[in-house]
Amino acid sequence: MSHDHDHQHGGHDHNHHHQRGGHDHGDESALADLLDLDAEALPEYLPEVTALIRDHLDDRPVRRILDMGAGTGSGALALAQRFPDAEITAVDVSEFMLTRLRDKAGARGVAERIHTLRTDLDAAWPELEPVDLAWAANSLHHTADPDRVLTDLFGTIRPGGLLALAELNSMPRFLSTAGELGELEDRAHEALAAETADHVPHLGSDWASLLTKAGFEIDTERRILVSLTPPLSEAATRLAHRTLQRMRTGLAERLAPQDATALDVLLSDGPESLARRSDLTVRDERPVWIARRP
Repeated sequence: MSHDHDHQHGGHDHNHHHQRGGHDHGDESALADLLDLDAEALPEYLPEVTALIRDHLDDRPVRRILDMGAGTGSGALALAQRFPDAEITAVDVSEFMLTRLRDKAGARGVAERIHTLRTDLDAAWPELEPVDLAWAANSLHHTADPDRVLTDLFGTIRPGGLLALAELNSMPRFLSTAGELGELEDRAHEALAAETADHVPHLGSDWASLLTKAGFEIDTERRILVSLTPPLSEAATRLAHRTLQRMRTGLAERLAPQDATALDVLLSDGPESLARRSDLTVRDERPVWIARRP
């Protein structure tokens, strides 16, 4: 599914929710569905990341893991599978998300190993036991003060332990790179970048510098490139539809009328709809940093 570039060191995006909350129940439900769909459509991504984490642990045992901004728990479940002796604390501001996480953990038979904690990381850092590994996937850029949160994370990780930080720069792309559809997607992403600059100012931050400032030593920065080619799975096609639908709704005030209309055609049930296209792809770049507390 993916290949990656490994750099050794010596919209609103769609793959999480706001750490500060503010979603109504209906939007939380739709976003939870999108989080789960992302994991279903890209089944190799999380195993690849957790294998990368394991490779940097130097055979140290992992007994306690913190998942910061856990969402519906795809990351927590992947970590539970990779580290079968570990207990995981999944922290999130949304009780709705944590309820879904607990349901999934029960269905997978790991409920006794995954503990949930509802907390707003912008309000106060929770009382936590020292952890061997912390995982923060697409949550840090939604905190009001990432510097402070990283400092608190540093204090929670035991010396020699790891922080795995996964971030997104934008939503995935699905449409042909050539012709009118490619230009349409380009303009939609430009509008999305303007929207996120206004509302999510920490998206795309210089995370390597922030990690170093907080005291971490960066072991690896890896950019995992997602590249799915036709024919897409049914889940990947649904991911394209739901992602573009979310962009269409969220960017209603920023899209030119003809672009809004073109997206409506793609999102319809008509002959030009996404579901009937045979040329959809999934293209994305997901940066991951593995950092160590000295």
